Amino acid sequence: MKFKSLMTAVALAATTLGALAADAAVEVQNAWARATVKGQMATGAFMTLTAKEGTTLVGVASPVAGVAQVHEMKMDGGVMKMAEVKGGLVLPAGKAVELKPGGYHLMLMDLKAPLTDNTTVPLTLVFKDAKGVESKIELKVPVKQLAHGANGMPGKP
Repeated sequence: MKFKSLMTAVALAATTLGALAADAAVEVQNAWARATVKGQMATGAFMTLTAKEGTTLVGVASPVAGVAQVHEMKMDGGVMKMAEVKGGLVLPAGKAVELKPGGYHLMLMDLKAPLTDNTTVPLTLVFKDAKGVESKIELKVPVKQLAHGANGMPGKP
């Protein structure tokens, strides 16, 4: 009898969590943060964001970093430049926006300690919808060591 009650509780919890996830204004997939080495004071976090309705990623925060920002890396006149995305990152309704190395990403700076492989990092994403209403998503993002590609350059984990 105890087993049946336990299974019922698990099924109820799974249904509740699924409903909460279904109600989220923005879906987060494949989130991860890059592991660091001793002395490294910054790293990136990456994921795919899909908004149900048009919204903007206006901020990010994490207790592991003194500063967290939405950044873009791009080529400008043959020079790679990285800067904060002023005004936030627009997420069009129903369109997946990939935050990835070499493009849009979350920058975690002034790290309080190294981020090690196979741990997690708490992140809070802040969104603003078309009406100006803010919402937040709390995440625990896995930290992964970068794999090196055949050319010796870092790649995805």
